Amino acid sequence: MSYNEAKMIQFLGNIEAKTDAKGRIFVPAVFRKSLQSAGEEFLVLRKDIFQDCLVLYPGSVWEKEIEVLRSRLNKWNKDQQQVFRQFVLDAERLEMDASGRILISKRYLQMVGIDSDVRFLGVDDTIEIWAKEKLDKPLVSPEDFAAQIQRLME
Repeated sequence: MSYNEAKMIQFLGNIEAKTDAKGRIFVPAVFRKSLQSAGEEFLVLRKDIFQDCLVLYPGSVWEKEIEVLRSRLNKWNKDQQQVFRQFVLDAERLEMDASGRILISKRYLQMVGIDSDVRFLGVDDTIEIWAKEKLDKPLVSPEDFAAQIQRLME
């Protein structure tokens, strides 16, 4: 299914979960239902560029991201080609098993400091996976958040 044919998908939620000893984790039911109703067949996992968390992209969203990134890069420019390589190097295709679990390799769990307790955070058309304790306190102070929102919305 192409991105243009896909239903617009949006995730919302902050859900706690645990990984097992092998790194398997259940994708929260509310997110699984959204993925299934949109006809998503696979997910792509990569570490976030700016934050210490993992990002799950539905397949159609990943394909669109790659299309946009590629359109902004010149494949004949060495530095830009290295940026593209690094972006895809840090990505891994995942599929949910029949129970709705995904397997996250130890390499990814270690990259972001996840031991067992995690939080799934729905962020627009992606799902972030955080070490639970990293979201126990605000990412931005309430005062800074209010000021930033005000600037953005004026």
